[in-house]
Amino acid sequence: MPPRSTHGGRDLPGTDDPLGPDDLVDGQLPMTARQEHFSIAFTRMITYEAGCSIKTHEVDYEGVDITLVSSASYLTYYGPQFELQLKCTTQASRYLKDDHMAWPMKAKPFRKLTQPNRYLRAYLGVLVLPREPKSWLSVTEDGLLTESCMYWESADKLRVDDEIGDSHTVHLPRRNLFVREQLLGIMNEIGDAEGGLR
Repeated sequence: MPPRSTHGGRDLPGTDDPLGPDDLVDGQLPMTARQEHFSIAFTRMITYEAGCSIKTHEVDYEGVDITLVSSASYLTYYGPQFELQLKCTTQASRYLKDDHMAWPMKAKPFRKLTQPNRYLRAYLGVLVLPREPKSWLSVTEDGLLTESCMYWESADKLRVDDEIGDSHTVHLPRRNLFVREQLLGIMNEIGDAEGGLR
């Protein structure tokens, strides 16, 4: 059974298990809400460190959560941008393979994300966290450490021509880490694209 979404409290692919009494950790936010906001915070931290910015969406009817924007001028475009669908899991052993992450998606959000006529390019990002929230983040005088990482892939490379059933498993290469260099590489590819390709 595909995992549930952390976003908006709706039953979409994204998180691990249904909410239960133990999910109200320390009497604070439910685990799904923690994962949702941590994934957004993680993405913001990398994005702003790279000198880019984020546009938020009031709704995610288009199958994406945020838009990442560059303020730089490239060969073809000034200010390239792309849309990102965010997911989060604490079950690394379930989804991580030798060279990729195998992530199950329900058919409807998969089709939305991989629409071939999207105006902006779209990407999928899945944040992997330790099972225990205490391991998510550590702050000392020496700095900030998070035991988490995000894998990503372009929706163009996830698209399939064949019919799919109620769900479809996509593969995100483990070499695709959401880090400064790779984020700027995406912006560079979009900004330098020829022939009007965004």
